[in-house]
Amino acid sequence: MELLRLVFHHYRWPFLGAIALSLLSAGLGVGVIAFINQRLIEVGSMAALPQFLGLLAVLLVVTLSTQLALTVLGHHFVFDLRSRLVKRILDTDIERLEQLGNATLLASLSSDVRNITIGFVRLPELIQGVVLTLASVAYLAWLSPQMVVITVLWIAFTMGVGWWLVSKVYRHFHLVRESEDSLYKDFQSAIEGRKELALNRDRARRFFDERYTANARDYRYHIIRADTYHLSANNWSNIMMLGAIGVVFFLSNGLGWANTTVASTFALTLLFLRTPLIQAVGAWPTLISAQVAFDKLSSLELAEYQPSFAVDDTLTDWQCLELEEVTYHYPDTAQGEGFQVGPLSMTLERGEQVFLIGGNGSGKSTLARLLSGLYRPQSGLIKIDGQVINADQWEAFRARFASVFTDFHQFDQAMGPEGLPADPQVVDTWLERLQMQHKLQWEGDRVVNTQLSQGQRKRLALLLAIAEKRDILLLDEWAADQDPQFRRLFYRELLPHLKAMGKTVFAISHDDSYFIHADRLLEMSKGQLSELKGEQRARASEDAVAQINT
Repeated sequence: MELLRLVFHHYRWPFLGAIALSLLSAGLGVGVIAFINQRLIEVGSMAALPQFLGLLAVLLVVTLSTQLALTVLGHHFVFDLRSRLVKRILDTDIERLEQLGNATLLASLSSDVRNITIGFVRLPELIQGVVLTLASVAYLAWLSPQMVVITVLWIAFTMGVGWWLVSKVYRHFHLVRESEDSLYKDFQSAIEGRKELALNRDRARRFFDERYTANARDYRYHIIRADTYHLSANNWSNIMMLGAIGVVFFLSNGLGWANTTVASTFALTLLFLRTPLIQAVGAWPTLISAQVAFDKLSSLELAEYQPSFAVDDTLTDWQCLELEEVTYHYPDTAQGEGFQVGPLSMTLERGEQVFLIGGNGSGKSTLARLLSGLYRPQSGLIKIDGQVINADQWEAFRARFASVFTDFHQFDQAMGPEGLPADPQVVDTWLERLQMQHKLQWEGDRVVNTQLSQGQRKRLALLLAIAEKRDILLLDEWAADQDPQFRRLFYRELLPHLKAMGKTVFAISHDDSYFIHADRLLEMSKGQLSELKGEQRARASEDAVAQINT
């Protein structure tokens, strides 16, 4: 099993120590049975009672220590696995994350990690069940080789049928995990589309009846089948172990293969093994579910784990950013060929304020992602001061940018360069300029009241972006949610302040009345980029909508 191999690779010595404790626990368990056979059944001496109680105490301590060692080891592994998964998500290119979707990632972070946790919690039961069985069989073989053959065959048959039932559990657990992805998408739709579904009850009904209910029924079907096979495996093992005791006494008394003392020891040992074996059979499906979850995590194809967040920033003194024949093609779908942007060529000089216009679906946001390094060009080059950006410089290139996209996430902590505390003077100055000084409540460097209007949320996002002191501000229709008065203030006062600070601003905008404030005006149309100059720019400044529709 790949999951156990990974545990052994990362925690070799603790894992081997836990196995050693399991062996000791198994040896003590068999020792207690031997002591009962030799000192209590055959001799029956009262002097043996204190020794027997002492053995039980030692067995209790060792068994508990074994289970705790394996459980703690499992939780350490799960902690590392979850941390590595989050770090890999943070390091993975946004294109791959968008392909996977939020629902898949959330299902992996919650359901998959939870299933792996449960699997490791049950791991001690499986290990101890296997070790105890092997040790007990060895002891029984020493007592009666003839009887142990039949007993082992009986147990092997019992376990074989149990494994077959467990294989059915594995199949349905795999399908359950696939159903969970669909359910998470439905949960996301129900939560994020709550306003639309509240207004349109017909849409809500069809969503509930046709999507959610179908996926929920599929999940219910497979989880019931998995539980059915799981319970069948447990009950089969339980009853067949009782049957093994009857076979032992038949072989002893009916066929004369052993005396009553040996038969009693066999029966006692099988009773002792009954619980560990049933627990082992019960634990196996959880480990299978954990392996399914681990396989699901592997299928995400995230970036390889790197422990460091460090960026080797060698591009701080840049003067000119250039895109040269850059293209990006979205994957084809069943509905048709994917949209292509480019080839694009443009330059961005340090300190410029460049506006980009274009209709919906023209490629504006894709250009913004290419320009900022969130998307990697599928062909063409990105250059800084004439030098091509290579893979080793990609993080340093991204470090030039702070952004407020239309679908931005609202963070609540103000940070300066390199993750240090934000400059209080910069924060105070821009709180006043953004007219937010009386809107926000702070605890240290964190905003505690993020329940703001969309326009206020964008102002807060801009404040946090400015506090980072990055070279380039990328603003995706930032002013669209501002009231007319503040929109005017943004173009006429805030942009000049940013220019005075030496900031380069790349803004997607449709505010034609304010195009005059841009150093350059670019337009995206059907995936192609052009610069508007002279009469073209004048016409666009008069009526951006007419310019876009031509």
